[in-house]
Amino acid sequence: MEDIEKIRSEIEKLREIIRHHDYCYYVLNSPEISDEEYDALFRKLQELEAKYPELVTPDSPTQRVAGQPQEAFTPFFHSRPLLSLNNAFTPEEVRDFDRRVKRMLKVESLDYVVELKIDGLAVNLRYENGIFNRGATRGDGTVGEDVTLNLKTIHSIPLRLRGDRIPRVIEVQGEVFMRKKDLEKLNEERKQKGEPLFANARNAAAGSLRQLDPRITAERKLDIFNYGAFLIDSDYYPSTHWELLNYLKELGFKINPHVQLISDIEEAIRIHEKWEKERKNLDYDIDGLVIKVNPLSYHEILGATSRSPRWAIAYKFESTYAVTQVLDIEVNVGRTGILTPVAILEPVNVGGAIVKRATLHNEDEIKRKDVRIGDWVMVTRAGEVIPEITEVLKERRTGEERVFAMPEECPVCHSRVVREEGEVAWRCINASCPAQIKERIRHWASRDAMDIEGLGEKLIDRLVEGGWVKTIPDLYRLNKETLLQLERMGNKSADNLLRAIEKSKKRELPRFIYALGIPHVGQFIARLLAEHFGSLDRLKEAKEEELLTIEGIGPTVADSVRQFFSNPQNRQMLEELKSLGVEPEELKRREEGTLAGKTFVFTGALSKLSRDKARALVEERGGKVADTVSHRVDYVVVGENPGSKLAMARERGIKILTEEEFYQLLGI
Repeated sequence: MEDIEKIRSEIEKLREIIRHHDYCYYVLNSPEISDEEYDALFRKLQELEAKYPELVTPDSPTQRVAGQPQEAFTPFFHSRPLLSLNNAFTPEEVRDFDRRVKRMLKVESLDYVVELKIDGLAVNLRYENGIFNRGATRGDGTVGEDVTLNLKTIHSIPLRLRGDRIPRVIEVQGEVFMRKKDLEKLNEERKQKGEPLFANARNAAAGSLRQLDPRITAERKLDIFNYGAFLIDSDYYPSTHWELLNYLKELGFKINPHVQLISDIEEAIRIHEKWEKERKNLDYDIDGLVIKVNPLSYHEILGATSRSPRWAIAYKFESTYAVTQVLDIEVNVGRTGILTPVAILEPVNVGGAIVKRATLHNEDEIKRKDVRIGDWVMVTRAGEVIPEITEVLKERRTGEERVFAMPEECPVCHSRVVREEGEVAWRCINASCPAQIKERIRHWASRDAMDIEGLGEKLIDRLVEGGWVKTIPDLYRLNKETLLQLERMGNKSADNLLRAIEKSKKRELPRFIYALGIPHVGQFIARLLAEHFGSLDRLKEAKEEELLTIEGIGPTVADSVRQFFSNPQNRQMLEELKSLGVEPEELKRREEGTLAGKTFVFTGALSKLSRDKARALVEERGGKVADTVSHRVDYVVVGENPGSKLAMARERGIKILTEEEFYQLLGI
């Protein structure tokens, strides 16, 4: 009889050898053995695991591509919001950032870490007890898509962490990207198959990572650079971002080799100038630098706005330009009635993307730039994303160009348009304007809002233009008889749509708030409001003073929310929705708990609870959990083998709790 433990030991030893060579090849870019020797090791492991399938583990190197295609991606809730960065485009804006940070911290000098800003797709990787557990896209910063199987195909992502200081729970942030040579090869293959080409490496990386079949992702040769982490349960906590990056390298993560620690913002500006000239020499795309305050304790003090951390900024490169012609200027009507002029362009490649349209913002902007129909113009993608006309080439005018004038009536409903004193935008004042209705319904039904599957743009057009849907509540009055009157609508499609509409009646409160389309309220703000008030009824009656007490909400958002819910038409719409059975699921208000307003930090291992469970118990009782010790922290809970946070708590006079005292406070 075979000794199964001996076989298990042989398999694990073989896995360790393969992991080591994966690390050398994919992370260090310094292979120690030939491809033939590696293939022989891998085949031997495959043979052993095929013979002893009960010994296969999720972190085995053979499991990077496994399983059948998925039907859909499931949501992944990030343990901390993954915020986007504010942008700077000039040296003076970077210096302003430096002055602002130093003023807030009351310091005269400051270390920064400068990293290349990889042009790819942001992801979050979760490890528990050293094993890659789940991975997701950034999504809206709060909720992403679980793409674990696809991420496992990326060899530079470790399935098991290395070293002696492995955290119990950690979430690591990184940027998945595709190298230029791999994009060229992929596009050549697609060209031969008659498939559309990817415009740039970022699109290729995003499309590859979101394949439902991980075997397709595995063929695309993606890579990753990691740049941050949330240490959720660990005995070691770095004190600076530079230490954190080195710790991630120790754990086996791939860090960009060009990261630099500096002590002067002028050095960051010089580094930017260097890479703006030399980025073409890299075999991957970058669109700027990221400048981060180095001491992590300062991150907590500086905090964040609703969208961006105050301790970091993206210093973007000058945008790529192209010359093209303005064929026409159209006017779009948004869901709030604002008329936005849009230039229709002769299609042109700008920085790897085909640009056909560019926003002209408003009438004043058109006059300032003197943009005319027929003009030749310089086009850029602002921040390499939004197409924009930066310059009119007036020397190329022939005299046949036409001056554009804003319409005196709405181009959709032909109602009067107005421009209020002090505003730059013209607005259609007809609340029943079909264009506004369509845009409101598109937003309401969108994936991040009420997620009504099957209610696409063309169907919305038919419903509105046919007069069946004039308001959002009308969606919930639709029946099969009505739907079957629509062109190309069959029995099955009608049933599926009605089921999707019915399903949307019980969406989570954050989705419902976002779906309302309140000006300045995106997904992140919607979640803040939902967590604070817990129910739509409480939010409807909120005073501006209470709104301003919520961290991350300023006067503009507070005023917008108050105005929305004080509007009689909006309140009538909410009552109609309620009468039709549309009631969002309530959330428990944090203020109602016994730990309301209290912030905790954990250090060391708890003997009875995991760090995630301890966090959940605090949040259920209305409290918050922070990662770093600051003046905002009320309690530091000390477990076995505490780290440097204990000393920091003592220095700052923060109350220290033993594990038993913590449980008493929880009431368990």
